[in-house]
Amino acid sequence: MTDLETSMATIIAVFQKYSEREGDKHKLKKSELRELLHDELPELMAHVKDQATLDSLMESLDTDGDAECNFQEFMTFVSLVTVCCHEFFEHEDD
Repeated sequence: MTDLETSMATIIAVFQKYSEREGDKHKLKKSELRELLHDELPELMAHVKDQATLDSLMESLDTDGDAECNFQEFMTFVSLVTVCCHEFFEHEDD
């Protein structure tokens, strides 16, 4: 597999690793999303200081209002964080 194919497969595997823990295996409950963020994005989560920020993130991801995060909503989050990281490192080179 190419680097991009491997990256895509990894994102899918990480989502499934956490979404399969309880309930609907195609969606992340708030607790599963919290675990995923803390385990898989510890550097990012070090900047999240309070529960309200995490709750706000979950609400903003939950575009269909079902109190869970499906794969499309998760990918929106991953895409936004990736764009922000790209912009940050792009400005670091200046």
